[in-house]
Amino acid sequence: MSGHSKWSTIKRKKEATDAVRAKIFTKIGREITVCIKEGGGDPSTNSKLRDLISKAKANNLPNDNIDRVIKKASGGDDKNDYVSIVYEGYGPNGVAVIVETLTDNKNRTAADVRHYFDKFGGNMGASGCVSFMFNSKAIVITENKGYDEDKVMEDCMESNADDFSIEDDTVEFIASPSELKTVKDGLEAKGYIILSAEIEQVPDNYVSLTDEESIKKMELLLEHLEDNDDVQNVWHNWENEEC
Repeated sequence: MSGHSKWSTIKRKKEATDAVRAKIFTKIGREITVCIKEGGGDPSTNSKLRDLISKAKANNLPNDNIDRVIKKASGGDDKNDYVSIVYEGYGPNGVAVIVETLTDNKNRTAADVRHYFDKFGGNMGASGCVSFMFNSKAIVITENKGYDEDKVMEDCMESNADDFSIEDDTVEFIASPSELKTVKDGLEAKGYIILSAEIEQVPDNYVSLTDEESIKKMELLLEHLEDNDDVQNVWHNWENEEC
């Protein structure tokens, strides 16, 4: 998933083809596997697992598939040893890009990511070359049931969120990463329906692309990165993306 906020991307993927849905499930399945190895397979005691299950359901993934992955990881049957690696680089015209991966083959993933940058008008850089342009934020997306701004502002403050944004179908709450669970639980207690609750990388500033060639190359770069099974999240500061 790409950019910020991601909910428009999630909505688009809910209507995706079976092939695309399978790729989404592969990515979430890896997250679930690593999460269970780190914190156990009981959602009642592993809050991160509980959030991943919600994420899977938000992407229209069948309960049977989710249960199968949890059972496999909990029983130790998944022998893959995934490691988390973050790559950084630049897209066309200096767009900053962060690529978060979970991989069982570091050489393969590094080669793939570098190839995408090179092919579509960018270049992969050293660790830290663009991450300073982003801040980690807890982003909680809820359904918008026609809430007025005064109510959302009050709920935002009472739930320990720092800011909010109201869209036609959704409300986005922003907080420090350490407050993710507090904000999510607080909003749920107030009757909000949570669509997504994750730590995201939010850029300080955005870059515009105006020429058609750069826009096309940026679209292809994001498309190829997101299509790679090893890539979990892609963050960037391009403001032109149409999700």
